[in-house]
Amino acid sequence: MQQPRDPQEIPPGCPAHGNVQMYGPAFGADPDSHYAQLRHFGPSAPVDIAPDVQAELVTSYDAALYVLQNPASFVRDSRRWNALNEGRVPAGSPALPMMGYRPNALFSDGAAHARLRRAVTDSLATVNEHQLIRQTQQSANYLISQFSTDIRGQAELMAEYAQPLPLLVFSDLFGCPPEIGDRVIAGISGIFEGTPGADEVLGGALTELIALKRRRPTADLTTRLMEHPAQLTDEEVLHQLVTLLSGGTAPLAAAIGTSSALYLGEDWQAGLPVEDAVSQTLWNYAPIANYAAHYPTHDVELGGRVVRANDPVLISFAAANTDPKLTEHREQLSAKAHLAFGAGPHACPAKDPAFMIAVTAVEALLNQLLDVELRVPFKALTWAPSPWSRSLVTLPIRFTPRSVPQAAGPAGSNAGQPPQQQTAPSSPSNAGPSRTHAGAAPQSKGGLFSRFLAWTRGE
Repeated sequence: MQQPRDPQEIPPGCPAHGNVQMYGPAFGADPDSHYAQLRHFGPSAPVDIAPDVQAELVTSYDAALYVLQNPASFVRDSRRWNALNEGRVPAGSPALPMMGYRPNALFSDGAAHARLRRAVTDSLATVNEHQLIRQTQQSANYLISQFSTDIRGQAELMAEYAQPLPLLVFSDLFGCPPEIGDRVIAGISGIFEGTPGADEVLGGALTELIALKRRRPTADLTTRLMEHPAQLTDEEVLHQLVTLLSGGTAPLAAAIGTSSALYLGEDWQAGLPVEDAVSQTLWNYAPIANYAAHYPTHDVELGGRVVRANDPVLISFAAANTDPKLTEHREQLSAKAHLAFGAGPHACPAKDPAFMIAVTAVEALLNQLLDVELRVPFKALTWAPSPWSRSLVTLPIRFTPRSVPQAAGPAGSNAGQPPQQQTAPSSPSNAGPSRTHAGAAPQSKGGLFSRFLAWTRGE
């Protein structure tokens, strides 16, 4: 284990003075400096992932692979968590929703994990690639239509595009009717925003969805999960859906936002494809930054540090991907060698669809807003202070507004096609925050998914 030779060289706040705090504004503003501090102490180091919640954080690429690919020594069942069982995790800690046990594939091991994961992977394998692209393009078209006629020619891309787009795609894939889809979106959004009662909203909506599919099965992911030979109970189906929704939507929103910002940023090399922006995001700005708690089945040594059995070992996908020992020869690795989707038996089962959705979303934005650009430099953008994810807080853009909104038309009819753009009259200098959509039809009632479905029907 490497140690600084002179104690004076140790930066304040690193393990020599107490665990590094992996949360709050200081971490959110500059996580790389925190990872650099931790690397002084070897492939892993003790951190506070939340107030009074300690964990061992792996920052080395090789060590991360060792943990991820060694299920005999490192398991995912958080019911083993020493501090939680001993009452040392504060009630209401933000770490509990992320690390607490749920009966799903993510927190299972051995035969139980294999059974649940097979149901998920087999169901995802039935998704048609072309259908998924059409769904993503259609969702993108709808969201862009909602802000592209703003006479100011400005939008906030995270809230108005990157965050809602995966929610629309997933609600469609899971076969949600409008009212249930609205509540699924409200529940998932609320969980990540810390809204009280969001868990109950999501759970209630998914319970209704499962009951509906029992009565009237259709060709969607929910029905395929329920009809899988693994014979999942309704409770098991619900928890797999929660995992797919929460594990898919927020990281995907972060990937779409960051990839768009990179492509439009001041340092992007003209002519490189969108796929390169998404790949660079997954390497350098891993949407799931620090997660995947593992629990050693016995005391283990990581680079000279002994980790006690059943103490949590978290993987810093962000630090592992930017490990200086790796970057020296990263160009020789496959573009998919990053750990943004994990590795080993718990690797993300939807990494290819996720990549495809992110690329399609960024391409749709560029195709429809031909002169879109950032309103601030990429380096001046603000990042969320969460230890779990790497996501932009806001992504302000400007563009030439459309004078006539694009019609919805049949599903996917405008997918990926650049619209006819006209220069709108200059907005008055005292224009307020309210939006004016020239010729826009009145908004239909209901939540986001209801409005989206009404738009696809031309209502």
